[in-house]
Amino acid sequence: MKKITLALSIIFLMFIYISNIQAQELRSSSGSSTGKIDADGTIRNGSGSSVGKIDADGTVRNSSGSSIGKIDSDGTIRNGSGSSIGKVDSDGTVRNSSGSSIGKVDSDGTVRNSSGSSIGSANGVSKEKAAVVFFFFSF
Repeated sequence: MKKITLALSIIFLMFIYISNIQAQELRSSSGSSTGKIDADGTIRNGSGSSVGKIDADGTVRNSSGSSIGKIDSDGTIRNGSGSSIGKVDSDGTVRNSSGSSIGKVDSDGTVRNSSGSSIGSANGVSKEKAAVVFFFFSF
């Protein structure tokens, strides 16, 4: 009996772990799903269609696979030609290319505009990826 209980517990924990790494939801301020980012970096809209991707190296791609930007390891966001268009500070503050704050990604995934109002959420998504989707590129 102990072996069966242990086996079932392990299967249950694996299921929980796998379901948590499948995709991270992107939501509007009203809580409606606006899309998700799959574990492989594929960005999907609310209908589930692929609209872009963020590669493991930070390259941001559009739906046809062309590079349109990059997330550097220090949080700098670059456009397709390599120019800095913004940055995400370690505390989640999102800055434009002039260094002005344009929003913030809170530690709980809440995405806020420059006035501090919630514009959505990105639970389980890195602050940089959330900033790419909500502030810098249209998908």
